[in-house]
Amino acid sequence: MPCTLRTFGVWLLLILTVSLVAETRTLVTPSNGLRPKMSKDNDSAASTNSSLMDRQQRSFILPVEANTSLSKPVDTKAVLSCPRITQKAVLVTIRWEIILRDKPSCTRAYRRDTNETRAINCSDETISWDSRPDRNPALQIDPVAITHDGYYRCEVVTTHGHFYHGYHLTALVPPEVTLFQLENGTIVCRAAAGKPAAQISWTPGGDCHTVEESLGNDTVTVQSLCRWKDHRVSNVSCSVSHLTGNRSLSIELNQGVIVLEFPPSTLLIVLYVKFSLFLVILIIVGFIYFQRIKDCRA
Repeated sequence: MPCTLRTFGVWLLLILTVSLVAETRTLVTPSNGLRPKMSKDNDSAASTNSSLMDRQQRSFILPVEANTSLSKPVDTKAVLSCPRITQKAVLVTIRWEIILRDKPSCTRAYRRDTNETRAINCSDETISWDSRPDRNPALQIDPVAITHDGYYRCEVVTTHGHFYHGYHLTALVPPEVTLFQLENGTIVCRAAAGKPAAQISWTPGGDCHTVEESLGNDTVTVQSLCRWKDHRVSNVSCSVSHLTGNRSLSIELNQGVIVLEFPPSTLLIVLYVKFSLFLVILIIVGFIYFQRIKDCRA
């Protein structure tokens, strides 16, 4: 009997504990699930506001200013374009800013409402509008000269904002290539007055030495001198690499000059043979001369 009462007391205590825990959870958690519902509504509203702000920001983002490096050979035509604008944008003004070395900044502008163009500090007539600026605001340089190295920047003003595009222009000068042989047998390949400096290579390779000479107008003369110890080489080629194009010239080696490079012992033998022949001829001529004199006296 006591054991039965003790067991009943334990079960009663366990039931009371479970009921107390369940009641505590009910008090802590809001009724009707209001809190989860409010959190969901707040997240939805925040997401909607964020999407609206993103769309507004994207509609007001302007293009970043772009710069392009451009290389053009001299005596050719270069056309520099302005940034494209959307069809909905209305053109207001176009302005080209030209910055050349050792010259004042030049500005060429077009205003749409008055359909007028103007130029400030622009004395170079080879730099002009490519066509009518209201149709195509591109700038042309015709012909390109070495003095046109500089920075060219186009600014387009529209009802949707300002748009920019810049060009770092470099004029290229092709070198004058020559190939010749010196009296001592050295072959010279010369790439004169090129911009930038040319690169020279030989076929077949030899004992070569290359030097560069910088000129006052940013051009460089490159000269490569080569000799070949292998006397079986009869023809060599010089290849000149340059941004304006590559050239290759060939030349036949002068074997008569190369003979001078024979060892001294060989040269002595040749001279000895030549001197011996000359002495024999001199003796024969002298014998004939004295024999005729003797016959005349007789």
